[in-house]
Amino acid sequence: MTDPAFWRGKKVFLTGHTGFKGAWASLLLRRFGAEVYGYALPPTHQSALFVAARIADDIKHRIADIRDLSTLRAAMAEAEPDIVIHMAAQALVRPSYEEPVETFATNVMGTVHVLEAARHLRSVRVILNVTSDKCYENNGKGTAFGEGDRLGGDDPYSNSKACAELVTHSYRHSFFNAKGAARVATARAGNVFGGGDWARDRLVPDAMQAFLAGEALRIRNPNSVRPWQHALDPVLGYLSLVERLAGDERFVGGWNFGPDTASEVPVGTVVDRLIALWGDGARWTADPGPHPHEAAYLRLDCAKARSELGWTPRLDLAQGLRLTVDWYKALREGRDLRSFSLDQLDQVAHTA
Repeated sequence: MTDPAFWRGKKVFLTGHTGFKGAWASLLLRRFGAEVYGYALPPTHQSALFVAARIADDIKHRIADIRDLSTLRAAMAEAEPDIVIHMAAQALVRPSYEEPVETFATNVMGTVHVLEAARHLRSVRVILNVTSDKCYENNGKGTAFGEGDRLGGDDPYSNSKACAELVTHSYRHSFFNAKGAARVATARAGNVFGGGDWARDRLVPDAMQAFLAGEALRIRNPNSVRPWQHALDPVLGYLSLVERLAGDERFVGGWNFGPDTASEVPVGTVVDRLIALWGDGARWTADPGPHPHEAAYLRLDCAKARSELGWTPRLDLAQGLRLTVDWYKALREGRDLRSFSLDQLDQVAHTA
């Protein structure tokens, strides 16, 4: 799948590097020998992975907003990257109802800004825009979405991610269609978990915060089905896709990265497993609402990534949840989370 040798010495401009999944991507890229230039807002939690693993010590980065086009252009021009990976986003459904303007400005115009900055740099060979599994128009039938299915979304977050896909499609055909132009793809994954995530209204970090505080986890929709996966699985998929893009224009377009069907389970199942792993009186209670609408079923068809990239998840649900709970217990115990996080990364990256 991924080839560490490909990344050695590559210059990677990574937006969203202070976020949960972006921080894991930063660690992995540095482990592979890439030069990482990060661009993002400040981390939002004192124990976020970016802070806890001391990632700032190992990369070049700028704290700034992708909605600021002039600053983004200057930062990208300074970095002169070979590869641009765009992960910065307002990444949550429920906050998108509270801040729809910010959500669309970040997820849609932010994507425009990244692509616009990149298209003026000759150094850029590959651009990957990380969107979401929620970019598909969800008909509620529970069928798995494939890359050719209709894009859409009722809530501002899902809709903004569908828009980001359309923006990327437009830029790819309008500005990156000439011979020798950068190759552009999108990656769709969601419901990731892992150590160092503190986002509100996301199941696993909500559970970890509740258990650390000795409180009951409040659950909105225990029967909702999602494709659960540890963050490192799709991140490894993204890197595998970038490697193929660099060598062959046939890999442009959209790609799904989701777990095996055995990891597509209801919220209640995940919570029960987290409680069993945590112990120490961990518990949950129902939160009847009212709550904004969220899809009851969401599944991805990842046959394309499996057959054309040779990508498969390296962790099943049980393994991913175990790694995650271990990370938060290590935090509680005051362990060195940089070393602990790198050990977890190596476990996953070297899993056959």
